[in-house]
Amino acid sequence: MDEQRVTVEVGADGVGEVTMVRADKMNALDPAMFRALIDAIARLRGEPRLRAVVVHGDGKAFCAGLDKSSLQGLGEGGDGVGDIVPRTHGLANAWQQVAWGWRELPVPVIAAVHGVAFGGGLQIALGADVRCVHPDAKLSVMEVKWGLVPDMAGCVLLTELVRGDVARELTFTGRVVSGTEAVAIGLATRASDDPLADARRMARQIAGSSPDAIRAAKRLFNGASPVDAGRVLLAEAFEQQRLIGAANQREAVMAALENRAAVFSQVGSGSQVGSGS
Repeated sequence: MDEQRVTVEVGADGVGEVTMVRADKMNALDPAMFRALIDAIARLRGEPRLRAVVVHGDGKAFCAGLDKSSLQGLGEGGDGVGDIVPRTHGLANAWQQVAWGWRELPVPVIAAVHGVAFGGGLQIALGADVRCVHPDAKLSVMEVKWGLVPDMAGCVLLTELVRGDVARELTFTGRVVSGTEAVAIGLATRASDDPLADARRMARQIAGSSPDAIRAAKRLFNGASPVDAGRVLLAEAFEQQRLIGAANQREAVMAALENRAAVFSQVGSGSQVGSGS
């Protein structure tokens, strides 16, 4: 896989395992990690033996979100982000595909979450069908800290999983919740002292059932979603593109990196990048 950011294995039982292996950076998302996750999803989609998938992070974290170099780039005006509005992967763009792509796999996907799942890392976990989390894991819809909105399918996935007021509170505040609270509010499925072992056990159980029935069930639940995913995914991209590079977004990033209080300008002032204005 791309620069060894991700490994993919499919066992004889049809259980696939996707591991983010950038442990020295808490599996933070850089361009190579995005490419590797997209490649992993594409590879699994073409695997006829596939019965279930487990997604997890190596080392001490699931995924810490965007890495520092990417955040610094956003703080300097978003150079290199490009136009995120075009749909490059079905309903999604490349940023969204690393989370939404799990939903589009034909088999159940189980995320095993330990350590932290922040920002984009949380959205990757939300894209799974089931989330097993350690009670002490830390989860956050952290984008507001960087002057952004959840734009990796997070608005679709949060709306499906938690009450509307809870989704708003988590997004507006960016506060960190424990694995235990995540289960209580619907952000996670179950708490486990060994989420990876439990996820693997669940995947093996699923793999032992009729693959026709399992795939049919996933299609039905995907089709039963009340969210117009295509519309919301596109709206995410429009809103994010308006934010990236604007004065208040740059100030949010620099204040966070410099560990100081942000000084924001009047709403909507400053330069903006991209279309949709």
